[in-house]
Amino acid sequence: MVHRVRLPLLLMLLVPLLSSLSACGDHSPRAGTERARRLVLGFSPVVSRGGWSGASADSVRNAAREANMDVLIEDSHYAQEKQVATLRSFVRQRVDVIVFAPLVESGWELVLGEIRSAGIPVILMDRHIEVNDPSLYLSLVGSDFVEEGQRAGRWLIEHTRDEPGEIAILELRGTAGSAPANERQLGFAQAIASDPRYRIVESQSGEFMRDKARSITANYLADKSHRIRVIFAHDDDMALGGIDAVEAAGLEPGSDVLVIAIEGSRLGLEAIVAGKLNVSVECNPQLGPQLIAIARDAASGKPVPRRVVTQETVFTRENAATELPKRTY
Repeated sequence: MVHRVRLPLLLMLLVPLLSSLSACGDHSPRAGTERARRLVLGFSPVVSRGGWSGASADSVRNAAREANMDVLIEDSHYAQEKQVATLRSFVRQRVDVIVFAPLVESGWELVLGEIRSAGIPVILMDRHIEVNDPSLYLSLVGSDFVEEGQRAGRWLIEHTRDEPGEIAILELRGTAGSAPANERQLGFAQAIASDPRYRIVESQSGEFMRDKARSITANYLADKSHRIRVIFAHDDDMALGGIDAVEAAGLEPGSDVLVIAIEGSRLGLEAIVAGKLNVSVECNPQLGPQLIAIARDAASGKPVPRRVVTQETVFTRENAATELPKRTY
């Protein structure tokens, strides 16, 4: 005897099953649109925590979060090989756009060629690079390091133009081969070149580190025949190291030895207020909003500006105390 299942009963059994299958994979246009809007950024700063670089990385993280972007982040650990490996890992993970702050200027041609072959746009943050094919990256967002060095040199000339005799300068450079070190050195040299009284008597790389700058300055001052009127440091940390050494030598930083820095950090402004640091040319780390806006456009195939220069100022005794409470790094 054949039993027939009535059609209404069959439909009642099938509907819940079909509904559950549909729920396992939402292919509705709305779901697809939500996924398409959430881009993935591969981000490699020089350092991701602490100091200027940490503030810069935080600015990018916060701007990406506000723009509803996911961020994969890995810093360079001060090694170009590590940063190159990180960029290649971003390619394997198929990120939508890559932003990185190159540790040094050269040695990027091969990995950037691989990234271009993968169809991923690249934005440079803070530092430029030397490549034979400039189309390997779309845009650079950051400071004008040459102008920063020139501002430091112009301040020096303005505040010592009436002093007689030679103005001997100890220069504490940043990381060897990096854009900030190369370009700040160039800009400063350009600014003082017109007056032969200004002479850089010693120039060494302090690697942007306070301890190393302290050691360089102390070793130079230990020879009593070595006299300096000015310390020009490529960042506040090295300026503070120079100040430590000047004080240990029984001299007064800010008066016996003028101290000029580039950065504008909280510690730097505190040293200005204390009268130990004469001036700090700002290097603004708050790049996130501009950078993320450009990264989104690049990932969407829209045209982006080739160069975006951040707005910056100069901190001295006239404005440091007012600005100090606002500094977050």
